[in-house]
Amino acid sequence: MEKRFVYADNAATTNVSDNALNAMLPYLKEQYGNPSSIYSLGMDAAKGVLNARKQVAEALGAARPSEIYFTSGGSEADNLAIKSASEFGAKNGKRHIITTNIEHHAVLNTCEYLEKHGFEVTYLHADSDGIISPDLVEKAIRDDTAVVSVMAVNNEIGSIQPINEIGEICRSKGVLFHTDAVQATGQIHYDLQNMKIDMLSLSGHKFHAPKGVGALYVRSGIPIESLIHGGAQERGKRAGTENVAGIVAMGAAITDAVEFIDERNIRLAKMRDRLIDGILSEIPYSRLNGGRKHRSSGNVNVSFRGIEGESLILALDIRGIAASSGSACASGSIDPSHVLTAIGLDAELAKGSLRLTLGDGNTEDDIDYILEVLPETIKRLRSMSPMWQRICREEGITDYTVI
Repeated sequence: MEKRFVYADNAATTNVSDNALNAMLPYLKEQYGNPSSIYSLGMDAAKGVLNARKQVAEALGAARPSEIYFTSGGSEADNLAIKSASEFGAKNGKRHIITTNIEHHAVLNTCEYLEKHGFEVTYLHADSDGIISPDLVEKAIRDDTAVVSVMAVNNEIGSIQPINEIGEICRSKGVLFHTDAVQATGQIHYDLQNMKIDMLSLSGHKFHAPKGVGALYVRSGIPIESLIHGGAQERGKRAGTENVAGIVAMGAAITDAVEFIDERNIRLAKMRDRLIDGILSEIPYSRLNGGRKHRSSGNVNVSFRGIEGESLILALDIRGIAASSGSACASGSIDPSHVLTAIGLDAELAKGSLRLTLGDGNTEDDIDYILEVLPETIKRLRSMSPMWQRICREEGITDYTVI
């Protein structure tokens, strides 16, 4: 049988686009100056950073480029936003934070850190589709709430959160609102001049820029604290010589990412739905994790009874399919996905999950190949699985070889 390569883990990372690569190469060779230097080589590098700042601001619909701070990625941006908002709140007697139980660990672990330093955190619960109700946010806000942090798109199940409504509530209550938009860039239209978002995090390698570069949008007038102390880079808020080549590449990549959002979503959603329908119809004892209605266009997250997700990932890799069993940042953890357990899956079913995330490079032929390989792989793994045999005995399934 034909073996080919299908990359279906675009939520983990993406390849660097031609436009991003071509934009960054001169800043690795000819224009390699330090942007803090005042001679022409340094000034050329500074101009590259400034242009990229303008590109990111324009892509997000920000009011001005100065609202964009470059970081090493989404995790640093999340930390910078939440810690800054919390410290600002504490100065005004506000030591309460609101977030959700399905956030990325960059947010959850930051909140856990702040809890150890005297802050109280409320973790809102998502529904079975992975959606956070704006009503829950409104009811949770208190007089001492410093910041609300709700991700725009969940990195595991692709649930799209009602951030417009949540932002409106936060603004009406005088509470800062941060959103982790790492998985949303290139999938959701942003108009930050009109949306009630105070801070927004993004990461370049999720939309075809290199790894190691990200950004934080901070609405004008909101103070932020330095996480890294040293020089005066990023207007004194993020010390360290700028990753000029990465920043320039991200500017080019985000410009491309927002240009054809609607067309991209239509194309990816068509493949996503065909993949979901094929899996659920061809593989018994499978289920879709998260709802269909408010789901990012390239996300497919399914669970299979009687299967260990890690074994499935390795088996698919042998057949040339790159996928994951959850967040790439949680790789190596023996615990089930906190997102899947949060929406109601038991630990055993959560450990049998598969995340397939489609991107610009995927084709209908890729979907055909996944639907060819996946059912036979599940059947083979179940035939060797003591867990599957136990399930069959407990539920009276007489044919252990059923897929």
